[in-house]
Amino acid sequence: MEAINKSQLNCDIDTGVCEVPQTTPLSNNSIIQKPVKLLYFTDPICSSCWGIEPQLRKLKQEYGQYFDMDYRMGGLLKSWDEYGGSDVNGPISVAKHWDDAGKYYQMPIDGDIWLTDPLPSSYLPSMAFKAAQLQGNEKAHQFLRRMKEMVFTEKINIARKENLLSAAKDIDLDLQRFESDLQQPAKQLFEEDLALARAKDVRGFPTIFFIDNNNNQFKVYGSKPYEVYESALLKLIEGPVVKNATNVLTDILKHYPTVTLREFEVFFNLSTEEALLALNKMVAENQLMKSETKAGPIWKEVNLFNHS
Repeated sequence: MEAINKSQLNCDIDTGVCEVPQTTPLSNNSIIQKPVKLLYFTDPICSSCWGIEPQLRKLKQEYGQYFDMDYRMGGLLKSWDEYGGSDVNGPISVAKHWDDAGKYYQMPIDGDIWLTDPLPSSYLPSMAFKAAQLQGNEKAHQFLRRMKEMVFTEKINIARKENLLSAAKDIDLDLQRFESDLQQPAKQLFEEDLALARAKDVRGFPTIFFIDNNNNQFKVYGSKPYEVYESALLKLIEGPVVKNATNVLTDILKHYPTVTLREFEVFFNLSTEEALLALNKMVAENQLMKSETKAGPIWKEVNLFNHS
């Protein structure tokens, strides 16, 4: 197997962490409707965060009634001028890292974007997420997913405003409000996320704090197997727990209308061969369409993003 270069962009495959070059605590009045809150610090261009999408999707299916997910943007790349560290040598090195990360996480990642149209910063897409969040958490989660698909698999530069507007249109956000919110409220909200990340001493992504109503908490840092996230959650839930496992193949599309092969495998505990067989059957039955990319296929709901 080809040796994996782990140093670029401070994203370490062994630890599963994309780090911020370094160097408002949670309020006791925070209202948590469900027994547990997952405070998730991430970034739109964090390859390790894309790598844990299968685990998070499965956790939401099996235990979603017990937790809410609070996404916070951590600011992985302010600019290349300010991204210090002897192990960082610019966009070209990130291209190789992303290709290696895709093989490691078995998630489609195409590093060519860093060769053809490199992103100068992850700050604008992070602010775009905050703008989407003002239209509801569910829409914001869909928007973040769409941005990740664009940058990791479609070689689309999500640091360009026109591409962010395209993503917003794809998931049916109010475009006029989105563009307006992107100008100012989103910037302030993003700065608040950065302040919270500093207060919580978050130095890399993904970082997820599992927190109950009594402020008992566990931190899971970096990309980990599904069982680690499951265990952290279950430690904070009192009484008997109902696990909503499913064998209904379309259930994986409940929250997002796209799925990768690795997500399908993890979600249903299938081998690669079994997952491919099931996905191809769904394509044959016109339940899904298969979209090929250099990084690997993604299966989508039929007529997805078809704006007439």
